[in-house]
Amino acid sequence: MAGGTPTQTAAARPAAAAATVRRKRVRPAAGLRPLAIALAAVLALLVIPPILSLIAMSFSDTGSDGAASGLTLAHYAELIQDRSFIAVVFNTVVFAGSATLISLLVGGTLAWLVERTNTPFKRLATLTAIVSLGTPYVLYVMAWLYLLGHSGPVNQLYRALTGSSGVLFDPYTLPGMIIVEGFLWSPLVYLLMAATFRMANAEMEEAARVNGATVLDTIWLVSLRLAWPAILALAIFVFIRNVESFEVPALVGIPGNVRVLTTDIYLAVKEFPPQLGHAASFSVVMLVLITGLIALYGRIARRADRYASVTGKGYRPRPFDLGAGRAVAGAVILVIFLLVLALPLMALIWMAATPFVGPVSVAALKNMTLANFRAVLTAPTYLTLVTNTLTVSIFAATAAMLITGVAGWLAARRQFGGRLIDQLATAPLIFPGIVLGVAAIDLSLRLPFALYGTIWLIGIAYLIRYMPYGMRYAYSGVLQLHKELEEASAVSGAGLIGTFLRIVAPLLSPALMAGWLFIFLIASRELSIAVLLSGPRSQVIAVAMLDLWQNGQAGELSALGLLWTVLMVVAASLFQFVERRSARKTFG
Repeated sequence: MAGGTPTQTAAARPAAAAATVRRKRVRPAAGLRPLAIALAAVLALLVIPPILSLIAMSFSDTGSDGAASGLTLAHYAELIQDRSFIAVVFNTVVFAGSATLISLLVGGTLAWLVERTNTPFKRLATLTAIVSLGTPYVLYVMAWLYLLGHSGPVNQLYRALTGSSGVLFDPYTLPGMIIVEGFLWSPLVYLLMAATFRMANAEMEEAARVNGATVLDTIWLVSLRLAWPAILALAIFVFIRNVESFEVPALVGIPGNVRVLTTDIYLAVKEFPPQLGHAASFSVVMLVLITGLIALYGRIARRADRYASVTGKGYRPRPFDLGAGRAVAGAVILVIFLLVLALPLMALIWMAATPFVGPVSVAALKNMTLANFRAVLTAPTYLTLVTNTLTVSIFAATAAMLITGVAGWLAARRQFGGRLIDQLATAPLIFPGIVLGVAAIDLSLRLPFALYGTIWLIGIAYLIRYMPYGMRYAYSGVLQLHKELEEASAVSGAGLIGTFLRIVAPLLSPALMAGWLFIFLIASRELSIAVLLSGPRSQVIAVAMLDLWQNGQAGELSALGLLWTVLMVVAASLFQFVERRSARKTFG
């Protein structure tokens, strides 16, 4: 028979179907090349010039007009010969390491109690994290400086109890910096550690308890051991962010003459004339340090699967019964809530409602006023600040998620150029904000058109800095989508663009929206980049808050910060509502 036997024909059908799928797969792969090349070129244009600029600047001699006039090793020689350089590096390591320990202790304890036990007051932990995400770092630091300051409630209570005229604690010291920074990062540690403890298999903890282990033994020998890779990776991540920190070193360290790497770079740029070569050499040192830490972070993260405890049918995420210890656990959550959120907020409300900053007293209640809030709401300057901040934050978040949405798809599907694109999109992790600001200054001054001092330069710098976060959201989202959906689309005749727009993008939208919200929130309170790049007409909220603090306008600053925090919390809540609704529509 010309058509072959029925058995032969039936056997040929799967092979023909497979060949059709293979042909459809080849076409998109070939069509992806122009897209992958174009995307890699855009990423390289964003990422590589700042790195080259910093390196070149650190080896450049500058003339009297500020222009590069030759090569030199003088900037690095100054670092080596400067006796204070070792002290600055030592301060940076001690500050970052100690603050990381506090953040892990506070945030990790809170995460374990909320996710792995039957403790009361769990909602207070979530409330603390949400409000903290919307609170600018400058505002949070200022609140603690008031609480721990000479006239603040802590030292005021100490003098009342002891009759002493001194102070119990001086916040303008290295220990003061460590405490404030540790509390500042604990809500983020809680959010990240909560996901780890939520997925832990409770059967191992229960087995330890059945065999006679105490609660503390179970926590130390089982819970923490299983979560150890995640804890160590998170510790490195928080340590990196603390090394890059600018708000606490600027507001606490500079007045207290405690220098770290970020403040040395900032002060070098702010000198007249700016010492860009000195700042660049410091920046290169920070780049090398951060690059090494990120490599260590990636190595630890790759080995995390050795500690996996979720194993199919036996997995049941049951809470750990604390028994009589519930009251103690509840008290711990209340104390953390007071320290991390309630006390700073009460301090801000007090400063915003009083005409001048002074000690807390009953007599001062009669002077409470809404004048600071009226000044913020009626002054056109603050409307401009809000507009600028929203513009650069929305631009950075939208551009980052548009770029990384496609980049994450190419990288996760291991398409042509996917690995290079992933590396380019993740490379800005090595940039501390203050370092990227120095590079952006140099690059913007070399352009043939005016970009320095505009909000667009700030927006582009934000985009570069926060692309890696968008990449992680997009990459993880794509991994949750099975390839069969795209293969079915290709078999049905859909092209590359049609498959991405009609299949991948709608299913990926919840992850992209979550990434957009995260970048928007952290960009809206970014200070280290904006403080170097903002001009008279391009100031953002964080820079204005720093100026208000330095000018002694704490009341107006508190009012502005509280109103901005409310706006950000409302925006985050609305966006999360839309995100959940979108996820329900997409996935049923």
